[in-house]
Amino acid sequence: MLGILLYCRPGFENDCANEIQAKASELEVFGYIKTLKNSGFVLYHCYDPSQVEALAEQLNFAQLIFARQMIVAVALVEELPAEDRITPILAITRQLPMAGDVYVECPEGDETKPLLTFCRKFTVPFRQALKKHNNLTNKENHKKRRTHVCFMDYETAYVGYSLPNNRSDEHMGIMRLRFPNEAPSRSTLKLDEAFQTFLTKEEQALRAHSGLRAVDLGACPGGWTYQLVRRGMFVSCVDNGAMADSLMETGQVTHYIEDGFKFEPERKNIHWLVCDMIEKPKRVAKLMAQWLIDGWCKEAIFNLKLPMKQRYQEATDDLKILTDMIDQAGFNYELQAKHLYHDREEITVHVRLTDKIYGPL
Repeated sequence: MLGILLYCRPGFENDCANEIQAKASELEVFGYIKTLKNSGFVLYHCYDPSQVEALAEQLNFAQLIFARQMIVAVALVEELPAEDRITPILAITRQLPMAGDVYVECPEGDETKPLLTFCRKFTVPFRQALKKHNNLTNKENHKKRRTHVCFMDYETAYVGYSLPNNRSDEHMGIMRLRFPNEAPSRSTLKLDEAFQTFLTKEEQALRAHSGLRAVDLGACPGGWTYQLVRRGMFVSCVDNGAMADSLMETGQVTHYIEDGFKFEPERKNIHWLVCDMIEKPKRVAKLMAQWLIDGWCKEAIFNLKLPMKQRYQEATDDLKILTDMIDQAGFNYELQAKHLYHDREEITVHVRLTDKIYGPL
């Protein structure tokens, strides 16, 4: 066992590294970071190899902000021969319990695109070899571990596995979505990915369905509003700019030409508050907390714009402002924050109040 291998967006290695170091230290599992600038991966190399699997079990992948995938790295295989890369990798996988699936991957990046093509071609014969040696179930089984082979180059690969219910089920940890031509901006993909990341299909059917009321602060031209309208919601859009005509023509959108920080909904029957305003993240965090505390909405999805440096520290500070306000108001809550594939210099946050634990309703 080597440590915990994490995928992240290229350029965010330091943020991912700072986060895993902080989380591992809290669990008293110590180690060091191995990564490269713009490489798209971070390895937390544990000093004590016997602690690696326990660390993977104790870390909650859903609560990691900057990691796209979390893998127990068992070994680094080097100098793979071009004529037979499978045999040396099988020597590692034979030592592991039977897996329910296999992903052959590489870190994201423009320079790794040819390597990704190779990974796709390598997957079929490798999957067949795993089945032949009884290391892979005949049918995909998502309740079992997934074998991962992450190629750094054509001769070097990390071999490991991910744990069921504590990983991303997307290849390379990337949710690839098709841009809908009717949407007025590409930002629509952020909210679509957020709904699919933070809510299961069952939860979406229960809590993101037709007929609900929503508010979109900083809505124009309507990229996020489009996702709400597409799901059948009635949306109050707040922005001084113009909304796309295609959205206004649906009859589901009301446009308020106001400042998003000053807007108050006439009726307090709002389920969803969404916000992608380009504002200081601490100011947005306070606004979102206040909407939830005041009962103006039940759930919120919003973006926090981050600086170029110390992004993990900024994110934790902003989230603490949010959670401190909710705690002081006496509510229980569910919170997730992720640096989504369609995010740039920002993270996306989902908060839902669950119940009031003390104080006046």
